[in-house]
Amino acid sequence: MDVHVGERLRQRRLQVGISQGALAHKAGVNFQQIQKYENGHNRISASRLWDITKALDVPVSYFFEGLNPGDRRSSDDLLARHETFGLLTAWRGMPESQRKLLLELVKDMAQMAESDQQINFEHRVNV
Repeated sequence: MDVHVGERLRQRRLQVGISQGALAHKAGVNFQQIQKYENGHNRISASRLWDITKALDVPVSYFFEGLNPGDRRSSDDLLARHETFGLLTAWRGMPESQRKLLLELVKDMAQMAESDQQINFEHRVNV
């Protein structure tokens, strides 16, 4: 359970784009403590979890989603993947015009992958 809550903590922290240090400051702990929470090495007390939920703007229940097989989200959810956060971080740093181009490229790639076609990257590169 502690590992799951820690994974959800890291997931949400990355979603909102806050560093471990900034979250630690808001939660009243040092950043090493946030690292230990995220790795599941230390259990988060109820009062500290409350502080963290306020800092990350989520309900307490967020940290427990996916524990039961019937829950709406599972721990292998797309948002739990490290690559997704890298993509979102890069996305935030791009101008809108590049975002639109990237979105079209990804849609084309997905469509080609479904039809088992070879992807030609050169037809989109006219930035």
